[in-house]
Amino acid sequence: MTEQITSKSAAAIDRAKAEGRAALIGYLPAGYPDVQSSIDAGIAMARNGADLIEIGIPYSDPVMDGSVIQAATTEAIANGFRVASVFDVVAGITAATDAAVLVMTYWNPVMRMGVDEFSRRLAEAGGAGLITPDLIPDEAAEWFAASDKYGLDRVFLVAPSSTPERLAMTVKASRGFVYAVSIMGVTGTRASVSSSAEKVVADTHAAGAERVCVGLGVSNANHVREIAAYADGVIVGTALVAAIRDGGVGAVAQLTKNLSAGLGRAAAQNTTQA
Repeated sequence: MTEQITSKSAAAIDRAKAEGRAALIGYLPAGYPDVQSSIDAGIAMARNGADLIEIGIPYSDPVMDGSVIQAATTEAIANGFRVASVFDVVAGITAATDAAVLVMTYWNPVMRMGVDEFSRRLAEAGGAGLITPDLIPDEAAEWFAASDKYGLDRVFLVAPSSTPERLAMTVKASRGFVYAVSIMGVTGTRASVSSSAEKVVADTHAAGAERVCVGLGVSNANHVREIAAYADGVIVGTALVAAIRDGGVGAVAQLTKNLSAGLGRAAAQNTTQA
């Protein structure tokens, strides 16, 4: 059954690969600063070079998020964000773009709604699947069943601390891609990307993963260029959240365009135009 499911995330990454580049994956929290703005920002990312969009569910105890994302999610919750609104955000982006849209969420909000109910509503909204930072394959039986039932991707995380056994288990459990955490710690912009990222990607590929995307600490085109040399996709979050905070949807569009230049796409277009 699993083999018959078409992965929207894999298809988006493979399209980028066919163009000779890594995929660009952009993250923004749902409902920040409001639901319509997060829809507009997701569309702007897709139209300015992002191949996949991650929409985060604001959560009251975000153990993996740095200060910029924490502040944004806290504001979204204070403004009345409800978990069900994430489906409106996903539907709004998928209706207007061809980008694969995944929801990144801690597991508790999914459990509270009901795993099957959440999965059904995500699929109906056109979502590609879930990225689940605090769910491990050992505890994901209900998610395996629902994701197969509704044709959704399930993206698990690996880190520099992952053992060979854990890598193999995570690769086998994932569909779409594997999310490689480049450093130990929380999200946030950094001056440089950890040197351990390349090893995590290599080890995850060696464990059988077809697609490995790197996140945490990616904030500019140089980072994107560096990671795109060895990863199948580059994930940017904090820098985009800061962009919408400081300059709205227009700033998100411009930053996405700048980041996509690190993939070599802009150079290729310039050559064609010449």
